[in-house]
Amino acid sequence: MNNKTNIKRIGIMTGGGDCPGLNPVIRAVTKTATKEYGWEVIGIRNGYKGLYENDWIKLEGDITSGLLHKGGTILYSSNKDNLFHYLVEENGEMVYKDVSDVGVENIRNLGIDVMFIVGGDGTLTSARDFARKGVNVVAIPKTIDNDLPSTDRTFGFSTAVNVATEALDRLHTTAQSHHRIMVLEVMGRYAGWIALHAGIAGGADVILLPEIPYDIHKVAEKIEERKKNGKNFSIVVVGEGAKPIDGEVVVRDVVEDSPDPIRLGGIGIKVAHDLEKLCGNETRATILGHLQRGGSPSSSDRILSTRYGVAAVKLAAEGKFGNMVTLKGSHMSYDSLENVIGQKSKNVNPNGDLVETARSIGISFGD
Repeated sequence: MNNKTNIKRIGIMTGGGDCPGLNPVIRAVTKTATKEYGWEVIGIRNGYKGLYENDWIKLEGDITSGLLHKGGTILYSSNKDNLFHYLVEENGEMVYKDVSDVGVENIRNLGIDVMFIVGGDGTLTSARDFARKGVNVVAIPKTIDNDLPSTDRTFGFSTAVNVATEALDRLHTTAQSHHRIMVLEVMGRYAGWIALHAGIAGGADVILLPEIPYDIHKVAEKIEERKKNGKNFSIVVVGEGAKPIDGEVVVRDVVEDSPDPIRLGGIGIKVAHDLEKLCGNETRATILGHLQRGGSPSSSDRILSTRYGVAAVKLAAEGKFGNMVTLKGSHMSYDSLENVIGQKSKNVNPNGDLVETARSIGISFGD
């Protein structure tokens, strides 16, 4: 295949939270770069921290063999390190400084012609900023939350939905056995994609989304309606960013040294507590947490991450830097990082087809 650039060596790094499909992306980028273009591939370890510390390995030989089905990332990751606002020691004190020039220098010293940066909004914001500093960047979207703009789907999302759906299947049987209300809290931050998809697939009776503030009394009404119909148990799915009409999101923790310091979590426990008081049923809450991030990627995530990796390398070969590969319908495309980062997160449309589909089969959104 024709290579319009003079690329000889590329680098790849994974940043942000763990996500099923990272290893298949590394595999796809490496295989395409070496087999189709004869490029060398350097893996930067531990995200931007590794870029600062010049921590890297050559991706050659059998290093990427057998990665397709493996969770995690062989390059490791970090969701705290932003080289444009990095904690360093200076005169015996820890201070934040812009050390991005060190990253740029390390890229050049390694002879890297293009950096492939895999991540979500925080990681890709820095990718855009490195592109502004003259680094040839191609970005690959990654997040289980599926909330990145410009692309229809991010890899990792399908696997997270599968994990949540299996959890609902298991909770369903124990809820029925004990006449309980079972509340499952899932990830997604301020977007309800995982909650919505898993809730429909897992037969939830109530789905609480960040995009639709809920009235707990409306939720209780749905549960009481089920009781009148002889169903003495209910399944409630809650996105971690959901909030009551007259309340706020539940914050589990604040991580001061993170680009995204707010850690959501605990809304499931609140909903369970409130419903037990209103409905009288014994109620249990399960917070699925990092189970959604771990383990082997689903078949669709393996395919999608492979497509992203291949498309990213071809984008670089065409000299189209400063872009993120995207999925539009069934076709791979791309959008500029400037446009991607300039947009708001992609949220569930409260009046969209999928929400209306759920309402049509009797699922309540607590509104």
